[in-house]
Amino acid sequence: MRETELWERLDRHLGAAYSHVWAAQTVLPDLGRTVEEAIAVGVPFKRIWRAVWLALELPASER
Repeated sequence: MRETELWERLDRHLGAAYSHVWAAQTVLPDLGRTVEEAIAVGVPFKRIWRAVWLALELPASER
C-alpha cells in the first residue's frame, strides 16, 4: 500500500474534510500514536491501515 491509497481510503470512510483532522488527533490503540505520527516515524502504510480498520470497526471487505 502507498501513502496515497491510505489517504484515499481515509477520505472515503471519514470524508475528505474530516480525515486529516482525525488522522492528526486520534491515537490508534494498535499503534500507540496517530496516523500522522505513524507516517512520520516510518510505520508501513499497510500496518497503519490495519490499525485504522480496527479503530473504525470497518467491515472485513475493507481490510
